[in-house]
Amino acid sequence: MTETTTAAGLPKGFRSAEQGWPELSRIPHPPRRLPVLGDVLGASRTKPLQDSLRHARRLGPIFRRRVFNREIVFVGGAALAADMADESRFAKHVGLGVANLRPVVGDGLFTAYNHEPNWQLAHDVLAPGFSRDAMAGYHPMMLAVADRLMDHWDREMAAGRTVDVPEDMTKLTLETIARTGFGHDFGSFERARPHPFVTAMVGTLTYAQRLNTVPSPFLLRRAARRNDRDVAYLNRTVDDLVRARTAGGAGDGDLLDRMLETAHPETGERLSAENVRRQVITFLVAGHETTSGALSFALHYLSRHPDVAARARAEVDRVWGGTAVPGYDQVAKLRYVRRVLDESQRLWPTVPAFTREAREDTVLGGVHPMRRGGWALVLTAMLHRDPEVWGADADRFEPDRFDPQAVRTRPPHTFKPFGTGARACIGRQFALHEATLVLGLLLRRYDFRGDPAYRLRVTERLTLMPEGLRLRLERRAPGADPTAPVPTGTAEGAASDVRCPVHGAAD
Repeated sequence: MTETTTAAGLPKGFRSAEQGWPELSRIPHPPRRLPVLGDVLGASRTKPLQDSLRHARRLGPIFRRRVFNREIVFVGGAALAADMADESRFAKHVGLGVANLRPVVGDGLFTAYNHEPNWQLAHDVLAPGFSRDAMAGYHPMMLAVADRLMDHWDREMAAGRTVDVPEDMTKLTLETIARTGFGHDFGSFERARPHPFVTAMVGTLTYAQRLNTVPSPFLLRRAARRNDRDVAYLNRTVDDLVRARTAGGAGDGDLLDRMLETAHPETGERLSAENVRRQVITFLVAGHETTSGALSFALHYLSRHPDVAARARAEVDRVWGGTAVPGYDQVAKLRYVRRVLDESQRLWPTVPAFTREAREDTVLGGVHPMRRGGWALVLTAMLHRDPEVWGADADRFEPDRFDPQAVRTRPPHTFKPFGTGARACIGRQFALHEATLVLGLLLRRYDFRGDPAYRLRVTERLTLMPEGLRLRLERRAPGADPTAPVPTGTAEGAASDVRCPVHGAAD
């Protein structure tokens, strides 16, 4: 395989595990490996992450999989993942599906290689956009978009229809990041079908995922042409948005204003027009696709665990009281609601893995030698289920795992829904504030009723989303008593999700 070399001297592009792991043979792999084809027996093209979780259960905290000419090392154990979180020895590795997104977003914050200067430039320019003062400024816009969601849900409820949770959460989070970041309104709740931007975005994510499952991109020629059209649409949409801002003057100090007007505080350098486009697309995609999944999983678990929902709802009633519009500072006081979000993200982190590469020759966990540039994919969803950290019931939904005392007793680097290190998600506080606010508003307004026959299925398109999740809503009675006793458990909650997507029946 031909390689180029980065400015930092590391090989660039996909590197099979043989190049980075001198004692690769010591790492287990699935049985029945085939010549040339590798570990393809029983593999799923559409759910490779869930495949890998099942292999991790059988093979242990570190294993490898080979598909055609690509061999990848996976890490799921907490001790090894914590070792890879050491920033002095490991850094972010851009590979697999992330590198497949570079034709869309180039050297945006999420996809930039470590040696590319635009990452540090954009990070330093945009970081103040996620300060406390900036977040307080976004809060009223988040409330306005949440009102549009609830108006839509009220209409669906009045018509006797269930609501499509993933679709509506995607509309909500797209409108939120578009308005707070770029002063734009996609009109998602006024459309009968998803906005074309969402369709194009899902298309590019799906294509990036499919590239990992075929021996050659040549096999996806038709899909590649469709992906080219999707990328062109994303570019046109953002170019129009930037052009309108430039022609109309500054906005309200949002992210787009920062991208267009702010110079680096030390060097005076500004983002180029091309990089502005890449960062806008990065934020529009990453800023809503992940949060919509987090909200959808949380609503699924709330509908399955009425005892948890009642406790969260009681907290909202107690903390917000009769306040018609909760203030910015009141959101962080919903500590149990935040635990619900954290526990949902523990079980199904919407970004289910991250990759790390060795800065220099090292030994992982004191056992496995790695060459400089060698890398592994850390399975966040497996790290979050490691029984050594989370207990024998790690697959059970239990928000009190995030009680402050429980958090203090756990080792560091065991909960990583936003990645790790310097390249962790810059917008994590934005996402958590938005998701906590929205859950609080929905809990205060509705009771959620799931279909008893529904079993959680998880769609993979680089991010994770519950598939086919619909809920029936009931409007809460006016003046519900926030001091009413909270149930401690129900048969419905105990019997939820009798089939786990990772393990199967009765797990």
